[in-house]
Amino acid sequence: MTTAQIDLKQYIRHIPDFPKPGILFYDISTLMRNADAWQIAMGRLAAAVAPWAPDVLAAIESRGFLTAAPLASRLGCGLVMLRKPGKLPGETVSYSYDLEYGSDSLHIQADAIKPGQRVVVMDDLLATGGTLVASVALLHKVGANVVGAATLIELTGLGGRDRLDVPVKTLVSYDE
Repeated sequence: MTTAQIDLKQYIRHIPDFPKPGILFYDISTLMRNADAWQIAMGRLAAAVAPWAPDVLAAIESRGFLTAAPLASRLGCGLVMLRKPGKLPGETVSYSYDLEYGSDSLHIQADAIKPGQRVVVMDDLLATGGTLVASVALLHKVGANVVGAATLIELTGLGGRDRLDVPVKTLVSYDE
């Protein structure tokens, strides 16, 4: 079997009722701990993101860090973190957004992005799209040229992709 034929879904564990009843959690730790599958995933992600020629990857806390760090190394580009309040030192810029159960905010260091830099937003999963939409808005707020978003997993039935105004690449999808 060639690496192109390997189905990464077989390495992603499904955990029902986590973190609360009725939620099916897609656990990427089982993918990451298999060295060969993880290398294949990062290779495929690099091939998907490289045509956008990013200057910087913007990683969403916290599982986005896990995909963005090795990918930035492979692509030879920079990495910035989008974090919850109080997690970044120095001056930050924030963006607040609504969730189904309240609100949240993301922060970026004020000097993390040079105006016009080509940025790809990275996270582990695209579901309803709220966090990715907020991330793109935050990056625009600091002058980034957001050229795309990439995730390992997409839950297609939740319509998150339709809420984004940038191209999206995902490695595996589930109809949820």
